[in-house]
Amino acid sequence: MATTPDDLELERLATRIGERLRAARDRVVTAESCTGGWIAKAMTGVAGSSDWFDSGMVAYSYEAKQALLGVRPQTLESQGAVSRETVIEMVSGALVHSGASVAVAVTGIAGPGGGSADKPVGTVWIGWKRRGGYTHAERFHFDGDRDAVRRQTVARALEGLEALL
Repeated sequence: MATTPDDLELERLATRIGERLRAARDRVVTAESCTGGWIAKAMTGVAGSSDWFDSGMVAYSYEAKQALLGVRPQTLESQGAVSRETVIEMVSGALVHSGASVAVAVTGIAGPGGGSADKPVGTVWIGWKRRGGYTHAERFHFDGDRDAVRRQTVARALEGLEALL
């Protein structure tokens, strides 16, 4: 079982991402569901983040995912909010509705309730995309309580963003 990252580790990740974004003159946008803005919080906690952080969108409900990110109702109805298809539409929509060149999106089940046999608590989809590029989406299963699942999601989203850069 992986250890849950602490605040210092999240800060270090966000700082490295900011350095890479600044050097490349890129800007990032976040589209978050289960993390409730925590990825954006981690990045904007870095001094100077206004140079490279564009915006963050928290889209928790189906309606918000549709209105803010352009997720299709058919996708939500057929695949559910926690799915590869939904996170791909979220990350693509974040780029469409922002001035950013790089995006990260997350959707998942942080618990303690809301899980099912095929999507247990701790199931999270994360998507990363560079404007005009291919979308990478990956499914994870994180252990622990609600805070631990959310914290691990933030860390993995940041690690994937760092790898994309």
